[in-house]
Amino acid sequence: MNAQIVTVTLNPAVDKTLSVERVIPDRKLSGQDVHRYPAGGGINVARAVRQLGGAAVAMWSRGGATGEILASLLEDEKVPQVPIPVEDVTRENIIVGDQSSGEQYRFGMPGAELNERERDAWVKRISGLTPPPKFLVLSGSLPPGASPGWYAELVRSVPKETRVVVDTKKDALSQALEAGVFLIKPNLHELEEIVGMELKDDDDVERAARDVIGHKGAKAVLVSLGRGGALLVTDAQTERISAPVVRLRSKVGAGDSMVAGLVLALQKNRSLSDAAKFAVAAGAAAVMTGGTQLCRREDAEKLFERILNDNGL
Repeated sequence: MNAQIVTVTLNPAVDKTLSVERVIPDRKLSGQDVHRYPAGGGINVARAVRQLGGAAVAMWSRGGATGEILASLLEDEKVPQVPIPVEDVTRENIIVGDQSSGEQYRFGMPGAELNERERDAWVKRISGLTPPPKFLVLSGSLPPGASPGWYAELVRSVPKETRVVVDTKKDALSQALEAGVFLIKPNLHELEEIVGMELKDDDDVERAARDVIGHKGAKAVLVSLGRGGALLVTDAQTERISAPVVRLRSKVGAGDSMVAGLVLALQKNRSLSDAAKFAVAAGAAAVMTGGTQLCRREDAEKLFERILNDNGL
């Protein structure tokens, strides 16, 4: 494999979207506009990198008929992929839109459970990446039954030359930090879970991020603040990046688009500050699209220029 950006999705999915006239209990509802999309944190990061004009290889757990559908969907989008075979079936999530109210209902399934042999195969594939990628992104949830300790084992197996970016939750994120990572991208709630306290303002967020850097070993923390933009914290700097005002259509994929913008900009040798700004631009571009669509390159680039101008650059 010869790639500068590799993403890892341990618990991928196919998202099936449909709409009904109105969600009513105890009735058989007729679905319309049925579509399927590739899904899962790392897969979405790889898709968004491609949308932004870059290339990333998506590694993911492939099982059963749903896994075959997911592989085909990624082929259709021309996303390079390395499926890791598993016995259990890749999950399918259901997303239902209510036409009468405009509300969206999301039903997430638990996913394929990996046995010990399959977990070991993942560790070997990551440790054997040749040549080592510049960045490896671990993003998304753990498979059912997998311990947070396995997540840390995966992080420790990454070639030393590779910078690890992690976007996950709770114990898996804490374990990844203990194993040593370059950067994490929590939202406010996820950072609160790591430090075990409520964070009321930017000063609290900065102190919590610095605690993560000082005691848990990350080199940088990019805290996603939704419409508030993001806070970038390293051992040498803190920078508040305001999100540009855009029309909100859907928040789906905004976090994954942020990670994609970040690693793509870093892969192009942009500074961490500029990469964080492009991450915020890509996240804002994602909310401008409907449904499960991700960011568009032209939107992200325009918003990035706006962010740079707003910061007097």
